[in-house]
Amino acid sequence: MLEIIEYLKARYMSEKAQGIVEYALILAFVTIIATALINSGGLKSSIMNVINNVGNLLNNGGAAT
Repeated sequence: MLEIIEYLKARYMSEKAQGIVEYALILAFVTIIATALINSGGLKSSIMNVINNVGNLLNNGGAAT
């Protein structure tokens, strides 16, 4: 009985560690892609334009410019 418990414990722990590593790799991949998109200039300037437009609308009381 003790052998079965030890086997199940070892199996569960190794699968849990594998899942954590997979999530860490996915997170690292997404972070690298997001950083590359933001630093490429295209996405960064688009986001800045949207923020500036919203700021302008708020300053003008919602009237379109």
